[in-house]
Amino acid sequence: MIAVAECFRDAGEILANPIGTVPMIGGRLARASFSPDLVMTDGEALFISGPYPVGPTDEAKVIEAWNPYRSMFDVVWSGRRHVIMGASQIDMYGNQNFAFVGDWDQPKAQLLGFRGAPGNTIQNTTSYFLPNHSPRLFVPKVDVVTGVGYDRAAKLGAAGRFHHLHHVVTNLGVLDFETDDHRMRLHSVHPGVTVDEIVAATGFDLVVPSDVPETRAPTPDELALIREVIDPHGLRDQEVPNP
Repeated sequence: MIAVAECFRDAGEILANPIGTVPMIGGRLARASFSPDLVMTDGEALFISGPYPVGPTDEAKVIEAWNPYRSMFDVVWSGRRHVIMGASQIDMYGNQNFAFVGDWDQPKAQLLGFRGAPGNTIQNTTSYFLPNHSPRLFVPKVDVVTGVGYDRAAKLGAAGRFHHLHHVVTNLGVLDFETDDHRMRLHSVHPGVTVDEIVAATGFDLVVPSDVPETRAPTPDELALIREVIDPHGLRDQEVPNP
């Protein structure tokens, strides 16, 4: 959760749009701790204030504003959003796939479809949360591009001016694209994980710095927010089991 929350550090007044349980916990944690200017939705059509539990809750929401589709698209098209998505495949330049696996004419598995991924990645800062770091997920070439990576965005000129892939957070570590050619780089390893383990779990050559730091641990106050306020029912363990 803390690595997801760190995706939003120093983001300023933007719409945080984390998709999924752990990303939502991370976004709410960031706003409640070190990024108070973030704007958060209730997952539907309202901007809300303050941390409250993920999942079903009877807790009253403090509503800051109504967020109909028209207003939401104004935010999206202006680049004032940071979205966290998932993926079924991702390559070294950040091209993402969650539409299908296999050949276009006869896929082995049909998945979510293209959804909003093309627009998200072209118009907004995008990060990924991938709870199962493996060579099947981190592939040399995705079967179909749903989210746009750096190599394709570079060909778009002004149309790709908002494109920015920030972090890829997995169960093993954090990756970024802070290299001259925007290839995926190892940013940090989670406690108890080695660089070699991450390299072995990746199906392409990662850029590995000479000194890879450890992902920071949550502070006692952050742990209390997660356990007592944001996720008191432990829904996070359903996405990433507690070892």
